Amino acid sequence: MAGLIGKKVGMTSMFTEEGKNFPCTILEVGPCVVTQVRTQEKDGYEAVQLAFDEASEKNTSKALRGHFKKAKTSPKRKIVEFADFTEEYSLGDTVGADIFVEGEYVDVRGTSKGKGFQGVVKRHGFHGVGQRTHGQHNRERAPGSIGAASYPARVFKGIKMAGQTGNKKTTVLNLKVLKVLADKNLVVVGGSVPGAKGSYITIEK
Repeated sequence: MAGLIGKKVGMTSMFTEEGKNFPCTILEVGPCVVTQVRTQEKDGYEAVQLAFDEASEKNTSKALRGHFKKAKTSPKRKIVEFADFTEEYSLGDTVGADIFVEGEYVDVRGTSKGKGFQGVVKRHGFHGVGQRTHGQHNRERAPGSIGAASYPARVFKGIKMAGQTGNKKTTVLNLKVLKVLADKNLVVVGGSVPGAKGSYITIEK
């Protein structure tokens, strides 16, 4: 899948031709620099490694500084590999938002917002007891029974319980590209994208 690295700028809304107000997300994608080209002969697979977002040299390891120097570019913060690029690229080439076309559908991957340790109502959508009857004064948001007693005498793996919520790699499929502003490196996609404002994302087609 050919794609780019970018940042989530934020959400807004656009009006469709039918006059409907449509929620959308603005993404700053690229320009990304080609820092390595994987080949079948040398690496066993084909891919293009892209780098995005300027980083200070003192915060970049010596090995990575040498890696970026080969591509004749400054140190970058984010490196991602993409397969199946239709065009051929060489070290140091720049890939921009113009690879996307308005009307096509893309997949966007990001890290969802972390919400810490949460109970079953927020984490899994449990409804709780919903009323205080028969002495249930503190059971409204409780998970309820998690297993039987004598058999199987244990809790099965995968039972929905309280725990860490969010902060996971999440992919949203088939978001429509509503607008491409190649001169400003911006792509507007319909719907929402995982992550907070300013967080890194990858957009693939």
